[in-house]
Amino acid sequence: MQDKFGRTITYLRLSVTDLCNLRCKYCMPEAGVCKKNHEDMLKEDEMILAIEAAASLGIRKLRITGGEPLVKKNILSICKRASRVAGIDEVCVTTNGVLLEKYAQELKDAGVKRLNISLDTLDAGKFFEITRGGDLKQVLAGIDAALQAGFAKIKLNAVLMAGFNDDEIRSLAELSINKSIDVRFIELMPMLDTNFDQVAYMPISKVLDVLPELSELSVDGIANLYKLPGAQGNIGLISPVSNNFCAGCNRIRLTADGKFKPCLHAPEEFSIKGLDFLGMVEQMKKAILAKPERHDDLTGKNISKAERSMNAIGG
Repeated sequence: MQDKFGRTITYLRLSVTDLCNLRCKYCMPEAGVCKKNHEDMLKEDEMILAIEAAASLGIRKLRITGGEPLVKKNILSICKRASRVAGIDEVCVTTNGVLLEKYAQELKDAGVKRLNISLDTLDAGKFFEITRGGDLKQVLAGIDAALQAGFAKIKLNAVLMAGFNDDEIRSLAELSINKSIDVRFIELMPMLDTNFDQVAYMPISKVLDVLPELSELSVDGIANLYKLPGAQGNIGLISPVSNNFCAGCNRIRLTADGKFKPCLHAPEEFSIKGLDFLGMVEQMKKAILAKPERHDDLTGKNISKAERSMNAIGG
């Protein structure tokens, strides 16, 4: 289905939970989030029905997110059923990697084609700081497990933060040299409940300054792709703040409590909780037609109008 601006929407990001086992400073409040009533959240059958409704409107790629999706007890069942929905060509999962060592092979067996893993630093102390208590060793073990499970291409997502990981751009990028790993640098976005003003924003152009040897490849969705000499994987640069990519946006989001969001940074939401297939289709149509041409410029003073933290929308 196309939106009002001629963009064909083929990509659904489904959050299966707003809960997480980390407390990353740019994503969640320090105290975490209040657990919502079970009846207010989408049940597994409702998620699958929503995916079927989305597929009927032309959705072909599904990304399962959170919070942290691997804390969801029935995550493997959700992935397996989602991968069998007619019309869905690819099921992907975004994870912080903490539980990935345990689940990597099972996710592969459940039909998941690709993994995105959040990794902002290779320093254990800084990782503990930014995640408010996380263990870097668990994530690195999860990455190894994913490679051993046979995932064809793994993407590591690093949020750029001046004064925090700007000195690790090269070391993070070099993870793409000897393994089939893409490293994607993402600009920090001023979302609700983040410390955008305390941790300085850094434009994506900083990566090109640090890595002048990068060769430009192409555009892959929201990422401009580059490659280090002789590397197996690519470097992706994603610039939601300095150079938004709204004109090419082909996605829509569904939150864990059953709200279609036309745009990550807009407040509009369309509820599907309790609806049947046709009701979900109609709400998704409304959401697609409500997609704005672009989101407002994002700055420290002009934060996202999403009115939710990232964990409550879906990473």
